[in-house]
Amino acid sequence: MAAYVYTSLKLHIDPEKFYVEALDSNELMIIDRVSYEITLVENKGQIPPSAITRTIFGIMGVVRLIASPYLIVITKVSKVGDIEHHPIWRVEDTQVIPYTRSVDHLNDQQKQANHDYLRMIEEVLRQNGYYFSSTYDLTHTQQRLNNTSAEFLTFPLYERADQRFVWNGHLLREFTSQPELHRFILPVLHGYVSVKHCHVNQRPFKLIVISRRCCYRAGVRYYMRGADFEGHTANYVETEQIMDYESSRGSFVQTRGSVPLHWSQRPNLKYKPTPIISTALKQQDGFQRHFDSQIVLYGRQVNVNLLDQKGFENKLVRAYEDAVQNSKSDNIRIESFDFHRECRALQWHRLSLLMDRLAEDQAKMGYYLCRSDGSVARLQDAVFRTNCIDCLDRTNVVQSMLARRSLQSQLQEVGVLSLGERIDDHSAFEFIYKNLWADNADALAKQYAGTGALKTDYTRTGRRTILGLLMDGYNSAIRYMKNNFYDGFRQDAIDLFVGNYIVDEAECINKPCPLQQPRSVRYTVLPFFLLIALSMCFICLLIPAGNVDIPSALLDGRGGGDSDRAQSTGGLESSAAICAVLGHGQHHYPRDRLLQRYRIRGQTQTDSG
Repeated sequence: MAAYVYTSLKLHIDPEKFYVEALDSNELMIIDRVSYEITLVENKGQIPPSAITRTIFGIMGVVRLIASPYLIVITKVSKVGDIEHHPIWRVEDTQVIPYTRSVDHLNDQQKQANHDYLRMIEEVLRQNGYYFSSTYDLTHTQQRLNNTSAEFLTFPLYERADQRFVWNGHLLREFTSQPELHRFILPVLHGYVSVKHCHVNQRPFKLIVISRRCCYRAGVRYYMRGADFEGHTANYVETEQIMDYESSRGSFVQTRGSVPLHWSQRPNLKYKPTPIISTALKQQDGFQRHFDSQIVLYGRQVNVNLLDQKGFENKLVRAYEDAVQNSKSDNIRIESFDFHRECRALQWHRLSLLMDRLAEDQAKMGYYLCRSDGSVARLQDAVFRTNCIDCLDRTNVVQSMLARRSLQSQLQEVGVLSLGERIDDHSAFEFIYKNLWADNADALAKQYAGTGALKTDYTRTGRRTILGLLMDGYNSAIRYMKNNFYDGFRQDAIDLFVGNYIVDEAECINKPCPLQQPRSVRYTVLPFFLLIALSMCFICLLIPAGNVDIPSALLDGRGGGDSDRAQSTGGLESSAAICAVLGHGQHHYPRDRLLQRYRIRGQTQTDSG
């Protein structure tokens, strides 16, 4: 019998216990709010009539904070569509419920720390892009699922899931140690899933895109870059495009991920911080571990490197190409393409140069195709691994073009398109296709960088527009503000959610709490000094010379100041403050506090790398 998870549930909240009732079964899971014990029993009317009851659609898991554990439940969902007749759901809302009924047993410092930790969990849960299915394994590609045995499909969903993409894996630890609870253990994917019903030549088919964000080396832009010692890379995403026509299914898989070397790019108030490549660590080891695992999972690696080949990104290009050469592996190839230089001045047609260079690789790697009778016509035996500095905007554009070429071949093979017929010939479908991939780009960009993707006007329309350029400018400004002044908190929140940091109940009693770390007063005062100096300069620009007398004490002490001298002084003060702030930029924003390191898994380092 195929595995499934209960998603039709009632949560009954009693002062002593949580009762999770499966509505399509007689099983009842009881969670003791005092002892934390979890038991599975037959439902024989144990639920107290006085219990508060609410409908839930699944259990996200349990997180332990200072006050007590907190139960996280899914309270609202929306249907995305069906894959092979299995419904796929998007999480729309959740609730975090404490085991303890009050926090009166905590001291004031503990209460504040617990409140901050709770805010972090709620911050991650507010992020869009959580998906699940109670009957279908969203974490595996079509090809991987087809290559498994019939017995594998009977395993519990959590047990057989690809753990790289189970974002609530840490939260489910309270349940996974008890195999009998498997029908309550719901693996949740983070990323993007969309199912579109399409028609071409009056032939209906489904087009599906699934982007699976990896929970290893998870984080946000600038705070999480490069590879760790185990070979996991920042912003790693597996994206699968599925075509389903008359029960024939085609699939094309691509990956993206940060340059697989040990490097950092911590925010420091500069618009583009300079990447720092570690010289203290063995770069080839992490690089090799990354690709050893990728080759096992996907086959030959064709690395599409879109970094600038001038300026600060060029260091990464050279280091990346050297690592590929030093690997001496026939299964690792790199194709570098300076996206910004080649496409400058809106010359986006030059992307065809890159597509031509990748055409032979794509023809060789193929795609997965399973016929309606269950026979496998094709297998994909290699993968494009695409990166830019963020693995977002440039990466999204190129991935959509590669996926489009694969889809065109698949539609021709199953008979939706005739040989030689192109997707471009069908404007209604092309509109759906472009917007599907642009929506995927926006979702992944919001999750990593805090805003929608840049360059999506090209993905949506096939050309760059003035409005698109203006929107890119707006999103870039928002990214700057979020990355420098907010994302430290967001990084901490993710570290707490995925289990990189474990809260100790003794924090603020006999163990230090990382949330209570004072900063030097000078680093707090300097930004305010900058604000005052800039304001003074601005006011003096507005007031004509001679209309106001500035006290000499504010100037040079020689008596009788004027606005011209005040403007000059304000300018000097502003310049000094700007230099001071930028010179110590890493100290002037709310940094991540839980894991203050150059975020290479398993070792603490300073930012200097």
